[in-house]
Amino acid sequence: MEASPDALAQDGSSSSVSMRAAKDISFGCAAGMIAKVFEHPFDLTKVRLQSQVLDATARFNGPIDCLKQTFMKEGIRGLYRGLPAPIVGAMTENAALFFSYNELQNVLRKAINKPLSQELTLGELGIAAAGAGAITSFFLTPIELVKCKMQVQMLMAPAVSIEAAGGSAAASLHPTPSFSKLPGPIAVLTSVVRTSGLRGLWLGHTGTLLRETGGGAAWFGTKEAVARFLLSRRQHPEFSGDEPQHLKKPELHGWESAVAGASAGVAYNVALFPADTVKSAMQTEAELRPRGPGQPQQSFASTFRAMYKAGGWKGLYAGCGVTVARAIPSSALIFLIYDKLNSHFS
Repeated sequence: MEASPDALAQDGSSSSVSMRAAKDISFGCAAGMIAKVFEHPFDLTKVRLQSQVLDATARFNGPIDCLKQTFMKEGIRGLYRGLPAPIVGAMTENAALFFSYNELQNVLRKAINKPLSQELTLGELGIAAAGAGAITSFFLTPIELVKCKMQVQMLMAPAVSIEAAGGSAAASLHPTPSFSKLPGPIAVLTSVVRTSGLRGLWLGHTGTLLRETGGGAAWFGTKEAVARFLLSRRQHPEFSGDEPQHLKKPELHGWESAVAGASAGVAYNVALFPADTVKSAMQTEAELRPRGPGQPQQSFASTFRAMYKAGGWKGLYAGCGVTVARAIPSSALIFLIYDKLNSHFS
């Protein structure tokens, strides 16, 4: 959603910028946190389906089978495995997105000599949204790295010990580790830093950057386009399209925010989903397909080629259905909460 009228009317002083920042960050955090609790089991399903594309044998036949197996083997706790990292990620992502998006709009207005009270075109909003997505990707990649690693911990192949005796080998399979023995988010984070350095926290960043840049433009652009369409269908004499600048633009009803947000969620996930698939595969490779000593980490391009060769476009869109299904209510909830908070505290 474009910046609120009261925000646009500010004179750009440090106090007004700080106030806008505080609102965008706090409202974005609240919306992201609530939506993530709702959608996490579906996100876990998406990551597990994406991570099996390069496996010789698929663990799951589809999203329903993945949800069923996870619940049967791991219970409710399994469906919410790794939740702390995505909670932090959702709060960070939405706070950074909304703050960057609204501030970049004002930067763009100054660059093209438009008054702060004037609306931007959808194309101009797309540029601001893409920039916001690119900025957010740098904060998001380490958080998603931890999240993805935790979401596949219970899928790690059990260790096999071979004991030679009298020319024969006996293999003993150790059971899958229990939750109490699995490392938590801090342990996963420190393990990555210890083995790969700080640079290792941005493994898969190319995928996150592509997804957030293109997806951000699709997310905000679609939301604004649908919102403007819904507003244009109302019969408001005070908002006919040629009203004086001092008259306030009508606010979205709750259902309009939800519909526009739901449409945005679909656009965001369909736009560059293969980039997210490659990112997830790269971030879970050490757990599911460990490399031998001295073997370098695959690049984004080489992982993309391997996944395309293994599963084609169907493999690159693994988990897209369940992702879009959860994105519709989740994105609707995010924009509904953000718009209502923004309206209430304006």
